[in-house]
Amino acid sequence: MHSHSPDRFAHPHAFLGERHDENERRTWIVVVLTLTMMAVEIVGGTIYGSLALVADGWHMSTHAAALAISALAYRYARRHVGNTRFAFGTGKVGELAAYTSAVVLAMIALLIAYESVVRLLNPVPIAYGEAVAIAALGLAVNLLSAWLLRDGHDHHGHGHHHRHDPENDHEHDGHHHDHTTPGAGAARDLNLRAAYVHVLADAATSVLAIAGLLLAWAFGWRFMDPLVGLVGAAVIAVWSWGLLRDAGGVLVDAPPDAARLAAAVRGRLERDGDRVTDLHLWQVGPGHLACIAAVVSDRPLPPSAYKARLADVPGLSHVTVEVEPCPGSHPHLRAAA
Repeated sequence: MHSHSPDRFAHPHAFLGERHDENERRTWIVVVLTLTMMAVEIVGGTIYGSLALVADGWHMSTHAAALAISALAYRYARRHVGNTRFAFGTGKVGELAAYTSAVVLAMIALLIAYESVVRLLNPVPIAYGEAVAIAALGLAVNLLSAWLLRDGHDHHGHGHHHRHDPENDHEHDGHHHDHTTPGAGAARDLNLRAAYVHVLADAATSVLAIAGLLLAWAFGWRFMDPLVGLVGAAVIAVWSWGLLRDAGGVLVDAPPDAARLAAAVRGRLERDGDRVTDLHLWQVGPGHLACIAAVVSDRPLPPSAYKARLADVPGLSHVTVEVEPCPGSHPHLRAAA
């Protein structure tokens, strides 16, 4: 009988993204920049009589709120990373924040569309010079924010190291993955992507606002300002849908490229007559995938042997394998981990 310390077989569930802390710091910086620009636009628009700038300032307040959600999600996930109330850790808190941000983004698109229609029907006088100057400043801030968030919105994550003892095959077995390209899409930090999309949405509306203001100023086409607002609303709505689809998929345990990932796992487990009878794959954090597989075999091997077959599948951070003998082969052998 072996005597081991329980800590030796501990199975951590820290499935945070590779650059979690760095992305949190960057997001907080962008929150401050956005709040500052929001105040400038609201005050400047009020002084110069530009309802467009005042409205854009209030739009920025919703962006700032969404960005704050992203930053707070990073903080919450980090502070509760070891909380056992979360069965698979806090790696998906960011996806929840991303989904919420996408909903806010959709609401912003609807609000811009509504205000654009109102201004098409009831044009208002605009101080073009001042409005263009402040809109240009807003664009500069948005570009700076996008630069701050540039490295992480589609950055690949990394695997997670788990300790394994060959003498204890019934425990969860883990292995160190040095792969830098987990299942396509699984490595993306959707929380940072949500912040990045909000910044891009602000930048896009700033560009369109400048274009509309310049055309209206040069040719007296007042309708151009609200018209480009409608175009911006459509673009933002498309971005919002993409974020809702991706974040929602992770939240309901539909990982990116699920069919390809399942095929890769089955291809490695189904050898020498072994058959996979049950397979579950889902994302537990940026760059981290979990897998539960049931294998039926005429000549069952220890669970660690089947897990070793999955060692080269990128991004698998949490693997559980149950092995059952075929009827009549080894009726008393049942291995699970």
